[in-house]
Amino acid sequence: MPPSQPRATADAPEQILVRGVNWLGDAVMTTPALQRLRERFPQAHITLLTPAKLSALWLHHPSIDDLLPVTPDEGLWAVARRLRARPFQLAVILPNSTRSALECWLGRIPRRVGYSRRWRDWLLSEAVPPRPGHLRMRKRSPGEIRRLIRTPLPLPPSQPPPAAHQIHDYLCLTATLGANPAPRAPLVRVTPAEIERAQLTLLPEPSGAGLPLLGLNPGAEYGPAKRWPAANFVAVAGEVSRRLGPCRWLLFGAPHDLPLCEEIARAIGGSAVNLAGRTSLRDLMGLLKQCQVLLTNDTGPMHLAAALGTPVVVPFGSTSPVLTGPGSPGDPRHRLLTADTPCAPCFLRACPIDFRCMTGITPERMAAAVMDVIGGNR
Repeated sequence: MPPSQPRATADAPEQILVRGVNWLGDAVMTTPALQRLRERFPQAHITLLTPAKLSALWLHHPSIDDLLPVTPDEGLWAVARRLRARPFQLAVILPNSTRSALECWLGRIPRRVGYSRRWRDWLLSEAVPPRPGHLRMRKRSPGEIRRLIRTPLPLPPSQPPPAAHQIHDYLCLTATLGANPAPRAPLVRVTPAEIERAQLTLLPEPSGAGLPLLGLNPGAEYGPAKRWPAANFVAVAGEVSRRLGPCRWLLFGAPHDLPLCEEIARAIGGSAVNLAGRTSLRDLMGLLKQCQVLLTNDTGPMHLAAALGTPVVVPFGSTSPVLTGPGSPGDPRHRLLTADTPCAPCFLRACPIDFRCMTGITPERMAAAVMDVIGGNR
């Protein structure tokens, strides 16, 4: 090592591994902490261990120097061997799973920092206690839900404070290394060339050239409790098109969302383009960046759009906008709608009663929110 280059120490590691999270929305919510980690260690070489399905998300990201993509069939020992081959001095373990800590322990990374959890503390060199303000997303039982709707509270349940947002969990973890704990806006990047390529290859021309682009994302991976009814999406698109005039609706979704998106596209009519299953992650980013607004359930593309600067309008039912809402907590560009139901949020995959938390959010409210966002953009 040249004399002018300081030797790595516990406080100034040269090689840092960040063990990334496994889902798109969660990955976007880790980006403020990654930016703060880069500020804390500007000279370090930061490598992100990430599921291969999310690798494309990190292209052009200023906080990451290198990627270690992991495929679903790659076993624990295979990952550990890859880590042993690299001179990592510090691992920042963002997931709370035992497996993520075991990978870094078997990978012989000397300093391993992560949140304290049962069964994994012995795998960490620094087990960080839950931060003040952390709220666990506890699932309600069907019995508890039925009791709540039979005897509703005299006042609406108190909302958790903005500091309960999941973004702060990641920021607090990197703050134990001396990073700034103050929140920053989530950040992902897409280039003008990628935007142009996505438009040229996926959007029909020339009939809709120049029309405003509006996004619609009706699916949700977690389960049906997070999916607003398809008929409501159709009603909102119809009302917004009537009030806005000629526009183009881009329907986004995974391959298994194709029938749902096809149903909605047929009902909307000629202004709709069904892109379900047709976009790569980079294509999705390029098109979301160009949308004036995204009407979406609480899902990964919601977080992605917000991080790209596109306002989102979201019906929240089984989940909490205070805990996992898009963008920076309280970002005024977005419209996050809820119904006044005593059982929400329940954090269940499927509703055990009548889905009132979502059906209580009317298409009229959503259409008004979409028009409000579009008017603000103008």
